[in-house]
Amino acid sequence: MRARISSMIYAFCTWLTRVVVGSLSRFEIVGRELVPTDGPLILAANHVHLLDPPLVAACISRRVHPMAKRELFEVPLIGWFFHVYGAFPVRRFSADMGALRVARNFLRSNEAVLMFPEGTRGVRAGTATELRPALPGSAVVAQMTRAAVVPIAITGSNVEIPRVFWQWMFGPRPTIRVEFGQPFQIVEPSKGGGTAEAETDRLMRAIAAMLPEEYRGVYGASTAGTIVVRREAHERSPRETRPGDEDVPQA
Repeated sequence: MRARISSMIYAFCTWLTRVVVGSLSRFEIVGRELVPTDGPLILAANHVHLLDPPLVAACISRRVHPMAKRELFEVPLIGWFFHVYGAFPVRRFSADMGALRVARNFLRSNEAVLMFPEGTRGVRAGTATELRPALPGSAVVAQMTRAAVVPIAITGSNVEIPRVFWQWMFGPRPTIRVEFGQPFQIVEPSKGGGTAEAETDRLMRAIAAMLPEEYRGVYGASTAGTIVVRREAHERSPRETRPGDEDVPQA
């Protein structure tokens, strides 16, 4: 019974997102045919707005389980809704092994998990939202499960309410774009690949390559050839290492 209610709520929210976003904006979806329709899957996206999880879910046919900040689950009713929707909590900016185990269990059941490697929304810079240094949690889960990883680039979702309604009525509607990249495998260190940090950098640069230059932030051309990753809780500046550095990955 609970599973049926959960599926119904998820389906309704996904439909509602498509209707609302499609009505209030120019909603562009690119590359969704690249998303595998079955098997374990990690969807890894840049984070622009609270709208991003349902936005990604509205773009594809298979169900998505988003990883969301723990604070949302601690709010009465809202927390219940997130659980029923299929999301699961994570302590941000830390090695939350419990959240990684939940993600692993979903993937072992051939489900799709949505993760935001930055751990929080990007840095607002004018009309763009720049990428922050990412945490290695997504790469760690991918290495544990051998799940395929699909990079996702989101732009334009940082809409302002109620301004977006005025734009809809009187001005040009904002453009919200979600682009899916080619699926790939995170390489395990035992098979000649880099550390989880190196693979995280590879993932983030795949996302950055689909974003306009002003969105790329710390994964822009100025850091090419270095590994940019965040390791410490609430660290605000990128840590750069050279390929081959052996650091213990954290989520």
